[in-house]
Amino acid sequence: MKKLLAIMLAAVMALSIAGCAAPAAQETVTAEETAAPQETEAAEETVAPQEAASELSATVQQLYADFDAAMEKQLGAMPESFGDIKVGAVVISLTNAFWANMKDCYEAAGKEMGIAIDVQTGTTEGDTASQLDVLMTMADMDYNVIIVSPIDGTNLIPGIVKCNQNGVKVINLGPGVDVDALKEAGGHLDAKITVDFAEQGQTVANDMISRLPDGGEVAVIAGLAGAGQSEGRTKGFKETVEANDKFNLVAVQNCDWDATLAYDATKALITEHPDLKGIFCCNDTMAMAVCLKLNEHGVRVPEDVSVVGFDNYLYPGFPDLKITSYEINTKAMVKVALEKALKQIRGAASGKNMEIVSGQLVPKESVKL
Repeated sequence: MKKLLAIMLAAVMALSIAGCAAPAAQETVTAEETAAPQETEAAEETVAPQEAASELSATVQQLYADFDAAMEKQLGAMPESFGDIKVGAVVISLTNAFWANMKDCYEAAGKEMGIAIDVQTGTTEGDTASQLDVLMTMADMDYNVIIVSPIDGTNLIPGIVKCNQNGVKVINLGPGVDVDALKEAGGHLDAKITVDFAEQGQTVANDMISRLPDGGEVAVIAGLAGAGQSEGRTKGFKETVEANDKFNLVAVQNCDWDATLAYDATKALITEHPDLKGIFCCNDTMAMAVCLKLNEHGVRVPEDVSVVGFDNYLYPGFPDLKITSYEINTKAMVKVALEKALKQIRGAASGKNMEIVSGQLVPKESVKL
């Protein structure tokens, strides 16, 4: 099994590189169509009755449709033409399936809108300095606007200040910039588009609680320490579980979004806590590794331990272990960011900074249904 995991991890790296050159047409869908491929697949894979699967799909589609309507109302009318506009984006890592997918979403949306968009990243997922170096370089180039998703709340602040000084608009997407620290440094954001990470963790916890009526010991396999999305999801899950006297949160282990670290952490978890009933993983790559390790030790998923991941996305062609996962409307988030960017460039009022809670837990076979 360890050898299998090594092969699968090597495939992750290869697919992330290949994904950068994937044809944009493959991702060119409207925001209303966002949920279709994975959500339909999730509905087909669930062991719940067909009626429940159909209801879930309809709920997700309606959620995204409502979001799109609210987005258009808040953004208002778009400029009729965009002209020669160049948009940059700084993401966290293309070796992470979520951010590789985000890159595809950016490029597909840019093609749909007829604008050039350049997606850049640092060398590794936790390398805050290299991500800052990328933004500092981009700040001196001919971008009209740069959309940033920082590794942590402060690492990109010098680059944002430089963009401000050079007249480059800056939009924060996803993981948040520490706005107080940015203000102290003399900088500002032109817009911020995010999700409620704590609410995501609460949603996962409440669902796990509902599926484990007898309670028990649960654990969190978290991402990178200090990363806003990991900290928020963990906080929301932790507070919700600890408020229920039937449950005991026995461990929170940072595994840096890495499958190998999650695989190794799972061995320690099941050794130290043989009565463990549930594990929440802050991304699907780690959840996949957790399931593999549990299986290797004869621990049944979900009969013995329920496992929930996050993103509902693995690299195309990657083995689907049918993991229950929280899915974010990534394409819609990118669309919002680009539309706000265009309005900023045109000098139009872009509305208030938006907090977007757009997501849905997609039950599959790794939890009791």
